Amino acid sequence: MGPKYTKPNIQLAPFHNLPAVATQKTAKPAPHLETWWTGFDDPILVTVVQRALDQNLDLAAAFARVRQARAAAAAAGAQLKPTVDLGATGTALHQSVVNNFGSVANGLPGYKRDEREYISGAAASWEIDVSGGLRRGAAAAADELQAAQAEQLGTRITVAAEAADTYLQIREFQARLLVAQQLIDTDTHLLGLVRIRRRLGVATERETAQVEALLRQARSTVPPLRVALEAQLNRLDVLMAAQAGTYAEELSKPSAIPRIPAIGGADQPLDALRRRPDIIAAERRLAASNERIGVAVSDYYPKISLSGVLGFDSINGGILFNGKAFQAAGTGALRWRLFDFGKINAEVAQARGAYAGALAEYRQAAFKATEDIENALMELAQTQLRLEELQGEVVSLTRVRDLSERAYKSGAIPLSDVLDADSQLLVARNDVESIRAEAARAAVSTFRALGGGWDVSGNRNLVIPAAKH
Repeated sequence: MGPKYTKPNIQLAPFHNLPAVATQKTAKPAPHLETWWTGFDDPILVTVVQRALDQNLDLAAAFARVRQARAAAAAAGAQLKPTVDLGATGTALHQSVVNNFGSVANGLPGYKRDEREYISGAAASWEIDVSGGLRRGAAAAADELQAAQAEQLGTRITVAAEAADTYLQIREFQARLLVAQQLIDTDTHLLGLVRIRRRLGVATERETAQVEALLRQARSTVPPLRVALEAQLNRLDVLMAAQAGTYAEELSKPSAIPRIPAIGGADQPLDALRRRPDIIAAERRLAASNERIGVAVSDYYPKISLSGVLGFDSINGGILFNGKAFQAAGTGALRWRLFDFGKINAEVAQARGAYAGALAEYRQAAFKATEDIENALMELAQTQLRLEELQGEVVSLTRVRDLSERAYKSGAIPLSDVLDADSQLLVARNDVESIRAEAARAAVSTFRALGGGWDVSGNRNLVIPAAKH
């Protein structure tokens, strides 16, 4: 009973931001989406992500929820089968002779106040699923199991992306610390030059104070960067289910921010939706809601059940398994909520309302997924363009800084011009490292939005088939 489930058909246009990413030049080919982190060609990044996938506690909790859902599905399926119980009891009774029964029985010849009774046997029962309510319930539980499995895969994607994102931020702060140290070295050299010129009488005390202030400003950028670096190192340890500080030594040596691989596997929106675990979970919950309509509708019809007992009953334990002690009983039962249709109508309406809500949530999840992907593609494309411009700016400003120092040494320009060039170069180099990391993080967000991070071929039962046009 109830409606037959049909997967909803959602018509989606191609991603309009995909061409902007596809035209970006990259020396690295597109990796497989299920292991996208290998495409960055950074062995430490691969180790970090794999360790997080192996040890993360959120992922362990998601696995536990899958086991719970699997047990619930097994229990729902077991209701379709007969149940058999084995039991044995022994009873000893010392009868009162002043209650209703004992006062009468006490006057009968041969009455004994002490009684014994021994019972052993098996009882079986089976509800015949005439209207399919039990089958629909079992199917709903199986759909919920698949939803839990999809959510576990979603947690896997999240853990991999967060581990990679945190690693990239660590490399960003390390790179910015190197920039700050190089600037400190440059300003220290400039201060030495100004002091020499001061001793020679060609520089003023004001110029010396200006350079000292600039050097202190460069040094002041180091503490907040170290605080931010420590926070990301600790965050990564927690993602790997370890106490803060456990793996810090492994990442203490600075390394370049990895270059971005090409983005693949995003040609058609439906391909991305079939990979997204949140879409799969929403669709499986929609299917479960449809099955529950059938469960509610089945209550319009009678429930038929059979039960039987085979066993032995004797007041003497020595002859319990004697043929004379054998007894059997069979029962057929019918239960029909004949005068409860008003409540059943309400239950059916409630189930249909839940299905309508689940359908809206599924459609909303699909549109939200396209939003995530479009935003990630745009961010990646524009961040890469910005990085190219900033790299060119750093080249120009570095040349300006070198020429300014030469001109200052020759007395052609004042010291303020050198200080301005220093300041502009610091800002530009900081921006380059930040945007380089931001571009890599945008690539991670894109892989995450596309549903990368799990093996589709190994979980074909969780992939939503392509909608028929």
